[in-house]
Amino acid sequence: MSAAEVTDRERLAAEHALRLLEGEELMQARGLMASDPAFAAEVAEWEERLSHLQAETAPIAPSAKLWSRIETEITDSDADSSVVALKRQVRNWQVASLMSAAAAIVLALFAVPAMLAAPEQPDQTPAPLMANIPIGDTPLRLAVTYLPQRSEMLVSASGLTADGVHDHELWLVLPEGAHSLGVVVPGEERRISVSADLAEQIAAGSDLILTREPLGGAAGDTAGPVVAEGELLTT
Repeated sequence: MSAAEVTDRERLAAEHALRLLEGEELMQARGLMASDPAFAAEVAEWEERLSHLQAETAPIAPSAKLWSRIETEITDSDADSSVVALKRQVRNWQVASLMSAAAAIVLALFAVPAMLAAPEQPDQTPAPLMANIPIGDTPLRLAVTYLPQRSEMLVSASGLTADGVHDHELWLVLPEGAHSLGVVVPGEERRISVSADLAEQIAAGSDLILTREPLGGAAGDTAGPVVAEGELLTT
């Protein structure tokens, strides 16, 4: 399949399988995973393709000449500067080998020029936290993603429908009690800003609960009956 033949939906499924998505695209993919079995099947297919390529990629071994050269230069070295230069050459060879193997796997799927434009740099941003909250005995899930670097909670309820009688409200469970994150709007994706004080208390393992409330949400800080719960975890 060429890059021109890949649709936006297929690209989203493939990049979700490769764990490349973040922000709104990640929220969209998680919402489709929960509500669209066909999309979930596409993601599974991409994951299967990737696993085969990883299994079939042969390791790149150094030649006998390279090891002989290393041994000779270490033996004959009379100055620290020579050893430093040799270490730098070996490190450059290792980096080049790893980059070649990674590029072969990605190019076998489809062309992603942006991924190959520059060497990958360590990601210094905090990892997103995610929760899939099951809705009763149905296959539906409420997808919640917390972005620490932006202090935002993304809530995808694209697969849910309103009953016209109740609203459902999302709560973050803290040691001092539950903090409301607002009413979940069926069929929509919401972006919720998180205060600095609250952001400091959110971490991997934080619990979320979904309650059934009167239309308009809970009155004050008193939550209604809990109908579902989940846990924020790193990807």
